[in-house]
Amino acid sequence: MPDSARPLPDHQPQSVRVERRTVDEAESRRANGPDWDRYADEYQATHGEFLGDVGFVWGPEGLTEEVAGVLGDVSGRDVLEIGSGAGQCSRWVRSRGGRAYGLDLSHRQLQHSRRLDDQTGVAVPSVRGTATELPFGDDRFDVVFSSFGALQFVSELGACLDEVVRVLRPGGRLAFSITHPTRWMFPDDPGEAGLTATQSYWDRTPYVEVDDASGVVAYVEHHRTLGDWVELLATRDFRIQRLLEPEWPDDHDRTWGGWSRLRGRLTPGTAVIVADLAPMR
Repeated sequence: MPDSARPLPDHQPQSVRVERRTVDEAESRRANGPDWDRYADEYQATHGEFLGDVGFVWGPEGLTEEVAGVLGDVSGRDVLEIGSGAGQCSRWVRSRGGRAYGLDLSHRQLQHSRRLDDQTGVAVPSVRGTATELPFGDDRFDVVFSSFGALQFVSELGACLDEVVRVLRPGGRLAFSITHPTRWMFPDDPGEAGLTATQSYWDRTPYVEVDDASGVVAYVEHHRTLGDWVELLATRDFRIQRLLEPEWPDDHDRTWGGWSRLRGRLTPGTAVIVADLAPMR
């Protein structure tokens, strides 16, 4: 999965105040980069085996790219992973003959990526950067993807998608997984409490964690409805090809933060959106 998927119970600091309020891109970035630096070691220790060192998982349900096949044949193609974390997904792409590159906001996650490069012998060239200012030339990639890696942490999503359009070649593919938008109606609880809707699906106010001791914003996540995603993609000449809502497998009993068998058998926890850029623009 998701080198940046992190349900709340997994990561909340000891002393944190939860708020729902507007947060701009700069504040989101200042919070989420250092937050992932602090959390990276625990994340990789807890979830590394599930992700696989050379593995590609789209979400906590365990849907793999080998099964989903949403990227298409990556052999010989230039591929960018946004929010690459320790590079597990990009390493899988490279093992299939693709020229994958990683980008992540967290320095510590990229250190883990370097560690796995050495351990596996499959190296992923990676850079530290942000999704709203991709440090690559125009028409550079055939595929851009993000497995829970960045898009729900970005405030200025329009700027991010504009950057994706810029670096994609005409007809290129964008694929990404996010927390399923309907999940925002429910508490992030893997038990019975997580089955009762407590807020409006249409409330797009960001989720914010503030460190009580310092008053500094420590974590930010942004919500868009499915309709928002469709509009954002369509207005940039993307053509949506698939929307996957992975079902929870019968034999899968792994709890990951708010994801669990109890919830996953009743309501989708992950959405995977696949869109192709118009051939000419």
